[in-house]
Amino acid sequence: MTDQRLAIVVFNLGGPDSPEAVRPFLFNLFNDPWIIALPQPLRWLIATIISRSRAEKSKGYYAKLGGRSVLLDETRAQAAALETAAKGLAADVRVFVYMRYWHPMAHEVMGELKAYQPTRVVVLPLYPQFSTTTTTTSCELLEREARRQNLGVPLETLCCYPCADGFIDPMVDAVRAAHADASATGKKPRVLFSAHGLPEKTIARGDPYQWQVEQSAAAAVAKLGIPDLDWSICYQSRVGPVAWIGPSTEAEIARAGRDGVPVVLAPVAFVSEHVETLVELDETMRELAAESGVPLYIRLPTVRTDARFIGALAGLTEFLKGKTTPCSASGKRICPAKFSRCPMSA
Repeated sequence: MTDQRLAIVVFNLGGPDSPEAVRPFLFNLFNDPWIIALPQPLRWLIATIISRSRAEKSKGYYAKLGGRSVLLDETRAQAAALETAAKGLAADVRVFVYMRYWHPMAHEVMGELKAYQPTRVVVLPLYPQFSTTTTTTSCELLEREARRQNLGVPLETLCCYPCADGFIDPMVDAVRAAHADASATGKKPRVLFSAHGLPEKTIARGDPYQWQVEQSAAAAVAKLGIPDLDWSICYQSRVGPVAWIGPSTEAEIARAGRDGVPVVLAPVAFVSEHVETLVELDETMRELAAESGVPLYIRLPTVRTDARFIGALAGLTEFLKGKTTPCSASGKRICPAKFSRCPMSA
């Protein structure tokens, strides 16, 4: 339609924009029923305790980044690149940024959408792999706001894209180059695909996230085509005393140290730089690698505004048109039937 006004909404976790915002950001995160599955007021109490106890430590992390999260800036850069890449999809195209736990939040974005008066709205997760703790919670809230503010246009939402070429190919190029550099040490490098972790109970309830992370890593390994590649998947950012999926990134770095091999670490579930890459991977894990005797530690960048990734998002926007099951880039469910939390029917 030549008169179409296309709105694309990209969304991510969000992050505090000042030291004072750290505690309320953490409260919003842990007060989410998809994060802590407890009834109110118990969840409110737990979220209050956790946000109070973690605030100062988190402020220290964000202080390394200028006192605030860089994720919004990263996402705005991606949105600007996507707006340019998607210009040919409609007569008028605008990309909006939505953050789940801090500004711009769902009610703010929905107000901007209403003012734009779109004829089509596409919602794209900046989470390549689907999880109830990321995509479901964000989309549910956005849908609720669309109804509350009477947007009047349906939201076309992409589920996931764990093996999309535009996501995998930049990672493959970066791994290949780093693997060659690390091999120059004379020792066989180990490639670690690091993803944000989840509690084991979340996966046990049928969340397909871990399976999709495995698909992403396997797709990258297949495209690398390096004979007898030494690689592993690991999970970072554990919180609290509950059991989390593993192995942990810390454990894999320590194992590499015991084996005396270089580490090439690829963030396999992140598309933007933020506190978990710039502080946790670049500082904490790098220090652990040195202490563990890892001879070389190379942390690869995320895809950010790589033209192939942005082009993939634009392509998925067009792909969604008229699809009833917008799962991955296939239009069909990709998750095995045992993953009951997959939003697509089997």
